[in-house]
Amino acid sequence: MFVATYPSPLGTIVMESDGEVLTALRFGAEQVDMQSGNSGNGTIPHSMPTQAIAVFDEVRRWQDEYFSGKRTENAVMGTKKDGRISVRPKGTAFQQRVWHTLSTIPYGKTVSYGEIARMVGCKSAQAVGQAVGANPVALLIPCHRVIAAHGKIGGYEYGIEIKKRLLELEQR
Repeated sequence: MFVATYPSPLGTIVMESDGEVLTALRFGAEQVDMQSGNSGNGTIPHSMPTQAIAVFDEVRRWQDEYFSGKRTENAVMGTKKDGRISVRPKGTAFQQRVWHTLSTIPYGKTVSYGEIARMVGCKSAQAVGQAVGANPVALLIPCHRVIAAHGKIGGYEYGIEIKKRLLELEQR
């Protein structure tokens, strides 16, 4: 596993790759101790040189453009298409279905957990909420665009304030 960081306007973003594609993107180095995989002390370990990991450069460019309001497309799960970033998050078959569905939510739009549940053929919005919360690739698989019933913002793995700011960014 290769690890790199990106200094976003909302705080440090940690990127992970298997050397070919992005496998995770998370807000806050303090969220994960990359050596143990546990919530931890905020350290990012020294790993193999990341200069040779092309996906990190692609993701940095994507984030630069996203945070400046110029980039609106989501990532592609699996094989790279149309110059979009390819991601390979690890999860159950159900999580993969939910994450694939999240990747179809257009920039600037929101959908409810219940709508996602209907799209994936699940009767439980709560099960969908758990899968959404387990999304390891924030931003590129836009879990921040999923809201609670009646337009309430709902929860977010990285805090409601970051979710609000992301949604505001996309409304400009």
